[in-house]
Amino acid sequence: MRQVEQTCTPSSAVDDHHPIDLNRLRRTAEAVLRGNWSGDHMVPSRTLYPHQWSWDAAFISIGLAHLAPERAWRDLHSLFTAQWPDGRVPHIVFDPGVDEKDYFPGPEFWDVPPLPGGPSHIRTTGIVQPPVHALAARMIHRVSPDTAELKWLYPRLVAQQEYLLKHRDAGGAGLVSIVHPWESGLDNSPAWDRALSALPADVGILSRYQRRDVQVSVATHRPTNADYARYIALAASYRDNGYRDFDLAERHGFVVECPAFNALTADAELALAELAEAVGADPGPHRERAAEITQVMVDRLFNPATGMFHAFDVRTRQRSEARCVSGLLPLILPGLPTQVAASLVEQAESARFGLATSTGTGSGTGAKVPVPSYDRTAPDFDPLRYWRGPVWINVNWLLRRGLQEHGYTEQAEALRSAILSVVDRSGSYEYFHPDTGEGIGTAEFSWTAALTLDLIARQE
Repeated sequence: MRQVEQTCTPSSAVDDHHPIDLNRLRRTAEAVLRGNWSGDHMVPSRTLYPHQWSWDAAFISIGLAHLAPERAWRDLHSLFTAQWPDGRVPHIVFDPGVDEKDYFPGPEFWDVPPLPGGPSHIRTTGIVQPPVHALAARMIHRVSPDTAELKWLYPRLVAQQEYLLKHRDAGGAGLVSIVHPWESGLDNSPAWDRALSALPADVGILSRYQRRDVQVSVATHRPTNADYARYIALAASYRDNGYRDFDLAERHGFVVECPAFNALTADAELALAELAEAVGADPGPHRERAAEITQVMVDRLFNPATGMFHAFDVRTRQRSEARCVSGLLPLILPGLPTQVAASLVEQAESARFGLATSTGTGSGTGAKVPVPSYDRTAPDFDPLRYWRGPVWINVNWLLRRGLQEHGYTEQAEALRSAILSVVDRSGSYEYFHPDTGEGIGTAEFSWTAALTLDLIARQE
């Protein structure tokens, strides 16, 4: 398998005056999605991610709805066919046509038996990812209504929420706990450093399990061996306990309330309220749960001293001090108090994140580049290493929604312009350099292409 080129865009990537040809940008994004379609689902990329990922499927389907809505519905349908009986939606559904050696950790590591009563070929992981799927279904339905598909999907989306809010409320406050950094989607974010530091980093485990990601990517751009060893140990521990969620805080080494994950859980309830009306169900309970989650997040995860939300370690009862983009994403919630929303925007516009306040250059960066994944001013800010500095399109797409929701129209438009500009200049990369906008990670990345299509559709 070929080596992925990590930083192949030219130095002109910093040119803010490059005009965007929306028609050309649309065609190149559509080509990425056509190339990554695998019959009944989309892969994030052919090289590094050859299976179906949960929150990728949600983001991808949002953009795919503008190109091939029947495929958008099919992508979600395919994912939820692999839903567990307890309601959890696994973070990976493995393609049986991909060899075990081509991705690690694969189905043999996770050792999840076939779903009871389900297709025998479906194998999955045992952990989850943020529930962006109800939002995706709502957005697809607005573009291309499909009552039959929605009626099939709605109860499964409800079951997903019930699993998260009942089985994963390890802290007892009404928020969802994640049991692995991979569940957040922001795998090696500094938000997890304090919680992970209590776990031994037995890199010897990597002599038994060979990392696949560093064979097709630049190792210095990926999580370190020490972090990866902890990831594998945590996954193995959860697996060996039968993926049970009973007494997590006492029995598991990583139990954290993530502000982004919980904001997306509340957002899912708001989306389900609209979907409930479309299928003849009661939207009221969904709206009530969204309000409850929002209030608990403000009380428990918001730090007035930093003006942001922070991850909360259920085991130690401490909030992380790291200022990460996950702490800005609760801005998507319409029920957020006005002063809290204003504080998040102030932090986003600060030198820590450099959100552009107009379609010109944002503070903290020499180019029109979207918001980075971590505080630019932090001593351990890394512009190349995965979620420890680089720009990701999905979180910026969400942040733009939040800005719009709370009336920050100018900032939302500037962020949309910055997103389209960086993709136009560098291509549909997995993530981007926070100063130059240079493409990093795997090329032809599906959610980058898909969310670009969505932003183009909203600009026209």
